[in-house]
Amino acid sequence: MENKMEKYCIFTEEKKFTLASLEVKDGRFSAIHKERELSEEEAFSCPEDFLLPGLIDIHFHGCLGEDFCDGTRKAMQTLAKYEAEHGITVICPATLTLAVEDLEKVLSLAKEYHEEGLKIGEARLLGINMEGPFISPVKKGAQNPNYILKWDEKLAERFLHCSGGLVKYMGLAPEENPDFQRFIPKMRGKVKISLAHTNADFPTALKAYQAGASHAVHLFNAMTGLDHRNPGVVGATIEEKEVFAELITDGIHVHPAMVRLAFEALGEDRVILISDSLRSTGMPDGLYDLGGQEVEKKGKHCTLTSNGALAGSVSNVYDCLCTAVKEMKIPLRKAITAASLNPARSLGIEKDYGSITVGKQADYLIVDKDLKQKAVYQAGKKII
Repeated sequence: MENKMEKYCIFTEEKKFTLASLEVKDGRFSAIHKERELSEEEAFSCPEDFLLPGLIDIHFHGCLGEDFCDGTRKAMQTLAKYEAEHGITVICPATLTLAVEDLEKVLSLAKEYHEEGLKIGEARLLGINMEGPFISPVKKGAQNPNYILKWDEKLAERFLHCSGGLVKYMGLAPEENPDFQRFIPKMRGKVKISLAHTNADFPTALKAYQAGASHAVHLFNAMTGLDHRNPGVVGATIEEKEVFAELITDGIHVHPAMVRLAFEALGEDRVILISDSLRSTGMPDGLYDLGGQEVEKKGKHCTLTSNGALAGSVSNVYDCLCTAVKEMKIPLRKAITAASLNPARSLGIEKDYGSITVGKQADYLIVDKDLKQKAVYQAGKKII
């Protein structure tokens, strides 16, 4: 079936705004009829709505009272439906630091859910981001310290097996595991090792990246910061040009100036916008569970009641994109790329997802010039 669309201001894989119309056939983009390219200023001033690629969130925990680690079908469906309705058409939810048997249960259920295939109206679950348990107790943040473990190669393999290969990222604090230069290379091709909740100094982080780690979990948060004499994990992430870095742009976790610095220092091809959203997302203020710990939601803040530590966010990644553009002055083209094509490239799914390109899945959203969503399409079918 072929569907010809009206004219829109389309953001293409070339990272340009183009006045064009599209054709969709059998759930994929089949043709792009371009009229002319537009500058970002022209794109905001022309009358046509924006047509943007479906977004991808590679690090979030929950929403609407449910958490990925609840390990229930209801939680999976709630997350997938909520994300799709907000323009996030591919998801890679994150685990918490929990007991091993609980993690294995979650991974097995996610594998089953993934194998059922596309359900129109629910985001595609194409990966899992294991944030713990191989992290640092010093930089645990809101992770449960009772379940933090040293690196265990056999356990890591068990996690991969339980998920049927769906685990795409596995967090590591290299300073807690002195033989990381031995085992990181052994994981190459199996899973991406990410530096997560780590107190590593600059030399240690750099060695971990050079050994094969390729990802930084929520840059600036729960890691050693950027200092002119001790560049820390942040400095090592900037230094290693092949490393992707997650960035929470909810307006709470990272100061706008540091967000702008990250885009400048890393370049627009390495930043990945994430939400790190909790089950309190889309819910009223109050108390909620986070991996056996109590958190309190007050407005856009969510903190542990035990010590006031900042937990995750209460924003979805489309909200984070809007905050980055409207409040942090990140150009729209950079923010879109960081929430679509970059995470697709990191996940290794860019042949099918992440941009408006002939042959790719027709997942897209239509928004007005104030970035208010008007419609979301999945495989060419309107879901809202």
